[in-house]
Amino acid sequence: MMNVYAARLQDWQRQGLERPHRPVQSPQGPTLSVDDRAYLAFCSNDYLGLANDPRVCAAAQKGLEQYGIGAGASALVCGYSAAQAELEAWIAHWLDLERVLLFSSGYLAHLGVIPVLVDGETAVFSDALNHASLIDGVRLARPAQLTLYPHGDWEFLEEALRRCPLEQRWILTDGVFSMDGDVAPLRELERLAEQYGAWVLVDDAHGLGVLGPQGKGSLAACGVSSARVLHMATFGKAVGTAGAFVGGAAPLIDWLAQRARTHMFSTALPPLVQAATRVALECVALEEFRRTHLARLGERLDAGLQALGLKGLPSCTAIHPLILGENRRVMAVSDRLREEGLWVAAIRPPSVPEGTARLRISLSAAHSVAHIDQLLEGLEKVMGVEA
Repeated sequence: MMNVYAARLQDWQRQGLERPHRPVQSPQGPTLSVDDRAYLAFCSNDYLGLANDPRVCAAAQKGLEQYGIGAGASALVCGYSAAQAELEAWIAHWLDLERVLLFSSGYLAHLGVIPVLVDGETAVFSDALNHASLIDGVRLARPAQLTLYPHGDWEFLEEALRRCPLEQRWILTDGVFSMDGDVAPLRELERLAEQYGAWVLVDDAHGLGVLGPQGKGSLAACGVSSARVLHMATFGKAVGTAGAFVGGAAPLIDWLAQRARTHMFSTALPPLVQAATRVALECVALEEFRRTHLARLGERLDAGLQALGLKGLPSCTAIHPLILGENRRVMAVSDRLREEGLWVAAIRPPSVPEGTARLRISLSAAHSVAHIDQLLEGLEKVMGVEA
């Protein structure tokens, strides 16, 4: 039996798809330490530079002193701390949502929520480039009808909705797509939901904190506010902590709290994380300079890539992909960059479609202009590498 898996692993390695673990010896920041060497990193989702902010760390320490480490049980038993109640209420007020429910991760949120919303009488319409957690949530739910619409193609989606015979309909989309860095056509999706009686679940893991007034995310940036929209986002990216929330109409969120299995049967987030998240979100809301600086860094990077003749995908977010195509080539370029002291993630299938392997350059407000220039110098030096 083990020979079967060993053979499969070898084949995976031959295809250039192996992903090694690299233990990081330092806090998250623009510079990461691995094997006692410092790398200028462009691979973290710490988009606003809050993961090691002293105020956030102090809030975690205070939460540790008050609550200890573990929550002790699921939220529906005795793991629902005062810190969680305060955080849920704060987010609901900030985002103008009736109710908010926390989960231990974004992946668990989707695996728990989608099977409650979707059943054998439901039609699901899912963007072709949605995150794996949305895809897996749909697989668990087993809808009566599943339509994968071409990425961002709301006109295709409208025709599919028009032809759909089922009354219960859910549209699932990322707000910001994690590998392309583009924003979903949320205004059009809102209109379609209203016109065709559908509901929309938006995963804004990569939009919250980066886009919109006060960093409220892609929905706010696009001016979308509808009772038919279920808002989900994570804290492990721009917020710099851990966990996720789902927010929307009170009856729906209350029903999810009673039925979402990943909420019912998972130990709640440690209260110290919830306390830290509250402070981090206050920084997100109040410190506009972080988003302004991040946007300027993105503009400088895009201009630099263009000057080098490198075609990056256009992005108004923290994610700037540079598509190289072949797995071995992207690995070779990533390895050479690492030799130059630059850590840029090589993304390959199944994270992205075949033939679109890429460098996923992710920026942080903790980066400086000099860091962007150093990255561009490194890319100019190594892009002649052949796999």
